[in-house]
Amino acid sequence: MIFTKIRYKNILSTGNQWTEIDLNRDKRTLIIGDNGAGKSTMLDALSFVLFNKPFRPDFNKPQLVNAIIGKGLLVEVDFFVGKTEYKIVRGISPSIFEVYEGDILLNQDANVRDYQEHLEKHILKFNHRSFCQVMALGTASYVPFMRLPAAARREVVEEILDLKIFSFMNSLLYTKKQENEKAFLLNASEKKLLSQKVDLIKHHNEQMMQSNKEILTDKKERINKAKDTIEAAEDQISIQESNIKNLQQNISDAEKIRKMQDELKNLTMKISTKLALMKKSIGFFKDTTTCPTCTQTIDEDFRIMTLGKKEESQHKNTDSLMQINIKLQEINTRASKINDIKNSISDLQMNVHQHNNTIYQQKKYIQELENEIQLIESHNKKIDISELVILQAELADISIEYNRLAKRKEMLGLASTLLKDTGIKSKIIKQYVPIINKMINKYLSMLDFFVEFTINEHFEEKILSRGRDNFTYSSFSEGEKFRINLAILFTWRAIAKQRNSINTNLLFLDEVFDSSLDVQGMDDFLKIINQTEVDNIFVISPKGDQIIDKFTSVLKFEKHKNFSQLVDI
Repeated sequence: MIFTKIRYKNILSTGNQWTEIDLNRDKRTLIIGDNGAGKSTMLDALSFVLFNKPFRPDFNKPQLVNAIIGKGLLVEVDFFVGKTEYKIVRGISPSIFEVYEGDILLNQDANVRDYQEHLEKHILKFNHRSFCQVMALGTASYVPFMRLPAAARREVVEEILDLKIFSFMNSLLYTKKQENEKAFLLNASEKKLLSQKVDLIKHHNEQMMQSNKEILTDKKERINKAKDTIEAAEDQISIQESNIKNLQQNISDAEKIRKMQDELKNLTMKISTKLALMKKSIGFFKDTTTCPTCTQTIDEDFRIMTLGKKEESQHKNTDSLMQINIKLQEINTRASKINDIKNSISDLQMNVHQHNNTIYQQKKYIQELENEIQLIESHNKKIDISELVILQAELADISIEYNRLAKRKEMLGLASTLLKDTGIKSKIIKQYVPIINKMINKYLSMLDFFVEFTINEHFEEKILSRGRDNFTYSSFSEGEKFRINLAILFTWRAIAKQRNSINTNLLFLDEVFDSSLDVQGMDDFLKIINQTEVDNIFVISPKGDQIIDKFTSVLKFEKHKNFSQLVDI
């Protein structure tokens, strides 16, 4: 996908004059300007025109409209997918959303949500989350992959590996399963009722000599029994629904308990890690009297004093850990009780469903009996054998359909197992894990960050560093984390290009030099972007004068009479 041009006006600090940027202008472009001059507006404009969302998370969509003008926000972007040219036009006040293929406006009969879904799934082939992971890295809205929850990590990887088709198939399969289940239950009910009809007619034929009065009495007794069954079921439903309501009130703290569990577990892990480090340090001062670095003798008073402080800190942390474990045990006990209550609620809801089904079947049965009573009262005592033959033929047809639906139910169940996260997608992701790890470590070495980074199919990381110690992402400094983020960003781009799922010529880096990278990190980063195959990298920085000599193309934004203007340097 090649983006060629973006034009926007009346967005944020931009006025009513068009700001137009050639997105295919140069391989490396630096964007500079004072704070508030409108450097990052291009990112908000691109995010808005593609996904109807601001790039920065602390903005909502109406805030994008220039506060002075108050209307007429309009953004246009041109791009190619293969040899096909597309243009998207989106605006606020008035609301506009148009997608052109060449000069032809695509069908707008669908609602806005469906139109946007078509754009993302069939033209762009990536969503806003993937945009923020693969195309745009910025301090304002970028959430590093390693800080995403597990579900969001899976969504990003599935998008990059082009596995969304399986989720789409699973969604379609779910609908087919629902339809088949509904047809199966309806068929089973009809089969049961028809079997009952056939049995009743056969029984009636066998009792030809029995008087109509006895037959009618028997059917009325059945109706009364069915009504009693319905009444009993309704009473049970009332009781069980009341019990469900009471039980639900007893677990109103379920979410609070879950959060407390997570917090206490995290705190336990942190203190345990701290204690392990203390133990190692105490062991050092206990066993060492000579500095291993300078070979000088460690002052005994200093060694004893340091050892005492560390042991005192160790005791305090051990006591804290014991208190936390006691509290965690209490929380776990409450969580177990909540789960038991939830299971009880589920059992009660299942019973209510069964009673409702009983009522439904009994009402249908009553209706059948009443129809048969009317038939007996309006006809003579002779039974028409032709009716029995017809019903038996119908029952045979329904039985064939019943068997077909049962086999289809089994087949759909097997397909559902394959399309779950633990099925085909898991196997594909597992095959890509070694490739992903190899690429991440390649980019880390290019950034002069020599660790062994591995991630498993559940997207849990393991990092070996400093004598093969086991670390997690949170163990590192902000600068080291940023190097990991960059390595993962370039890995996703490389994988996406191989899979042809998100293959774009653009990469935006918003103020990446002004937060976590030191001078060496900046040089390493510039080295890595010079070695990538990205066609157009835009680096946004308010301190561009420090790195301006490293770029062949520079755009500068300035404020003029409260409106942003682009100055091409």
